[in-house]
Amino acid sequence: MSSSTGPAPGLPVRMPRPRQSGRHRRPEPVAAPEGAPALVLAVPGSPAPTTRSLAEEVISIARSELPGLDVGIGYLDGDDAEYPTLETVLARTAARRTDRYEIARAAGREVTEPEGPAAVVVPLLAGPDNALMRRIRQAVMDSRAAAELTDVLGPHPLLAEAVHVRLSEAGLARADRARLFTVATAADGIILATVGGQEAVQAAGITGMLLAARLAVPVMAAALDEEGSVAAIAEQLRGSGSGQLALAPYLVGPELPEGLLDAAAKEAGCAAAEALGAYPAIGKLVLSQYTTTLGIAPQGQGAEQR
Repeated sequence: MSSSTGPAPGLPVRMPRPRQSGRHRRPEPVAAPEGAPALVLAVPGSPAPTTRSLAEEVISIARSELPGLDVGIGYLDGDDAEYPTLETVLARTAARRTDRYEIARAAGREVTEPEGPAAVVVPLLAGPDNALMRRIRQAVMDSRAAAELTDVLGPHPLLAEAVHVRLSEAGLARADRARLFTVATAADGIILATVGGQEAVQAAGITGMLLAARLAVPVMAAALDEEGSVAAIAEQLRGSGSGQLALAPYLVGPELPEGLLDAAAKEAGCAAAEALGAYPAIGKLVLSQYTTTLGIAPQGQGAEQR
């Protein structure tokens, strides 16, 4: 069972990279400042062991980039037993910070009273989804904890990279455009699938342009949760000359209703790649949202800012 503060005992934890020796060693990563707010991941969708494993891997990646980071995982549809709700995790995080202050005072230490947010909440969403974001905001308010809510993870070039990798893993795209070989099943038109309506489609379209530049094939975004959207985009791509299409989820995974992707792929008459999942870029973008909110810049993160 996982806890509200991170991976369950016994599960693998991604540790900070060992320090390299020599003149060209990498700088030590910046550690989280003492007393910094916790990073709380807001996870949508129905809780399940696979969802928990994904969320814990994302958090593990973030912790490896910023040692000493206090973390939590809250589920929008949690049960407060095996899967704590976001509201509960935030309330516990705020109470824990107050307890630490009181214990330090009782021990005679000179400490200042906690101020500012107790947590920074990062939605585990690649693109905008108004319905889910409203629920996250409501959970933050209901917790009565001082917390900052960040934006979603995309659009971002790292997400285009992640979609490219998932397509190549499914045999639907070349792993490297620079190589002089082709994949027999490579698609010549990509449907970038998202949920969240037209706002999500527009945001996915930005990442789609970056993906098109990587693959040198047309990429168009469609909404999985709008009837006929995927089929219409498939028809448009085929009408412009694409004969072999692929469906690429612009989604982390938990926010994707079960069966929706398979139904859309069948509707479009094409193969589909896997959702982004715990691709390393997801953990890095979660941390980027946290550090941007607090004005912290871990080593190597500057080049990844959007």
